[in-house]
Amino acid sequence: MKGFIDDANYSVGLLDEGTNLGNVIDNYVYEHTLTGKNAFFVGDLGKIVKKHSQWQNIVAQIKPFYTVKCNSTPAVLEILAALGTGFACSSKTEMALVQELGVSPENIIYISPCKQVSQIKYAAKVGVNIMTCDNEVELKKIARNHPNAKVLLHIATEDSIGGGEGNMKFGTTLKNCRHLLECAKELDVQIIGVKFHVSSACKESQVYVHALSDARCVFDMAGEFGFTMNMLDIGGGFTGTEFQLEEVNHVISPLLDVYFPEGSGIKIISEPGSYFVSSAFTLAVNIVAKKVVENDKFSSGVGKTGSDEPAFMYYMNDGVYGSFASKLSEDLNTIPEVHKKYKADEPLFTSSLWGPSCDELDQIVENCLLPELNVGDWLIFDNMGADSVHEPSAFNDFQRPAIYYMMSYSDWYEMQVNKLVWSTFQCGKNLNNLILLILLETKTTSNSYLGPDKISSIIHWG
Repeated sequence: MKGFIDDANYSVGLLDEGTNLGNVIDNYVYEHTLTGKNAFFVGDLGKIVKKHSQWQNIVAQIKPFYTVKCNSTPAVLEILAALGTGFACSSKTEMALVQELGVSPENIIYISPCKQVSQIKYAAKVGVNIMTCDNEVELKKIARNHPNAKVLLHIATEDSIGGGEGNMKFGTTLKNCRHLLECAKELDVQIIGVKFHVSSACKESQVYVHALSDARCVFDMAGEFGFTMNMLDIGGGFTGTEFQLEEVNHVISPLLDVYFPEGSGIKIISEPGSYFVSSAFTLAVNIVAKKVVENDKFSSGVGKTGSDEPAFMYYMNDGVYGSFASKLSEDLNTIPEVHKKYKADEPLFTSSLWGPSCDELDQIVENCLLPELNVGDWLIFDNMGADSVHEPSAFNDFQRPAIYYMMSYSDWYEMQVNKLVWSTFQCGKNLNNLILLILLETKTTSNSYLGPDKISSIIHWG
């Protein structure tokens, strides 16, 4: 089961029912310990399939348009394309990525709030017509460079009007919508719908009540100008938990029935991103340096006892200039797990975790309790599939972590039942090089390497 850094080719390990994610991580920790101790991801593609099934079971009336910038790795895009999702793209590069998979322009929306003229022209050239807009300047750019554009007016929600600290907010006010509709009429730009977005940080699902009410007002307003409105985009903000999705559906479903009933000809879409991929990726990092400090040097948080016990600063081989880039703008939503086994009664020490740059911003975890670790030990971070798998900064010559994809036999079988096996994908040239390595081992440990002798067969598609 070998992963490739060159994303034109990648492999997917099919795991026997006796093998789990922990076994796969054990295997690659052992392999990387021997070959350089680079950080790496393990991606469980079966979890993406499960998230899609969960979506269909709870909010089937809403078509998902996956936010590509969240995780644009080919395996993720290909599996979502095969599942029939649309794609929300923020750039020319993202539009090109999904179109290479055979995704039709009708299943792509261009969602960048600040569009470059060259990229608007590219969208026009390749037939990506649906795009969002929240101000007059953007509307004029669209009018000059995309004669076939179909625009969704992006309106602000109470959540975004409140303005969380450190967040850039987009979306026009309800009051300004009439002016934008007047401008669109004068510029001969076609307005076809409304978009709003409720942040995943918003804990109050009632925000959707006001957002849907405002959207209905804009639909009615647009009708006065002669626009035919046929699309509502309720944005992203879905965390990935079944509870949150059910809670949101409980709020919006009756409102959709009232404001945008079935049979009205209005298509309801959304832009989930981390919902699909966050839980599917796990990151393993290695401790490359360690510093002992006095316990009272820690300014706050757990473990500050004022005792004579030491505290530890650990430096890892990945940080905010790599896979933890989102840590610069939001809190980390995962708890580090020590890979090595340790005794239940082993003492825990106040610890902080840092990236390798020695930059004061490169702090991953400010304060946590861990057993004493050594250089060369591994830490595991789950829920790392969103906003983490991308090209790293050139700072300190960071290497992009390898990605190893896996899927259980049961998930693979489910895809076969639903006619979604990769051999039937009609998504692009990359699949001609896809290699599936089928593993029959039921157990792997850090002391056993899944070499060629333990691979039962290699199947080449294409």
